[in-house]
Amino acid sequence: MENDSYLRDYSYGSSHDVTAAFPALMRNVYVWMTMALAVTGLTAFYVASTPELLYAIFSSKLAFWGLFIAELAVVMILTSCIKKLSFPVAALMMAAYSILNGVTMSAIFIVYTLSSIASTFFITAGTFAAMAVVGYTTNRDMTKIGGILFMGLIGLVIAVVVNMFLGSSLMDYIISVFGVLIFTGLTAYDSNKIKAMLMQCDRVDDNTQKIALLGSLSLYLDFVNLFLYLLRFLGNRK
Repeated sequence: MENDSYLRDYSYGSSHDVTAAFPALMRNVYVWMTMALAVTGLTAFYVASTPELLYAIFSSKLAFWGLFIAELAVVMILTSCIKKLSFPVAALMMAAYSILNGVTMSAIFIVYTLSSIASTFFITAGTFAAMAVVGYTTNRDMTKIGGILFMGLIGLVIAVVVNMFLGSSLMDYIISVFGVLIFTGLTAYDSNKIKAMLMQCDRVDDNTQKIALLGSLSLYLDFVNLFLYLLRFLGNRK
């Protein structure tokens, strides 16, 4: 979540006066995030409903890892080269990432029942909305909290990699607990950070639109990861 190097160029200002550009930019953040989630969900459902696609993707390690590497590449290019990209190109990359993520997430429809996926989605949406409101409304500088959450995220990634070799069910449970806590906290932090940055923008142009786009990507990733970790607890396996 914290790989938005472009976003980091914008620090907390001394004044958080609301500008004319802020409402439009903030609205765009949530509209684009919602659209990305919709694209991911529809893509996942379509792939899961097409046996030929499922077989082609998950029967081949090369295809699966190719998709995974493509996802990482898109995110890395989008976040590290955003200044050099035009807004339309950045938006297309965001859409491409949403589709790629939907393809890999189609596996959840194989593992979990549709009803448990739906119920977990709504629980995730409620939790996400509550924490986003907390982050948006608080006047507290959450920079230190963000640093702690980022360190926790690094530890989480390391633990996931280690457990791929250990295969410990207990460790998997612990990882899931920390995953839910970390991404719940990151939702509030990212919402607070995006608000602080966008309130410093005095106009809507390509640069500010790209800041809003990366903000929507951060919140999109928070939502998706929170959903996947909650699904480990709440999902009913087929």
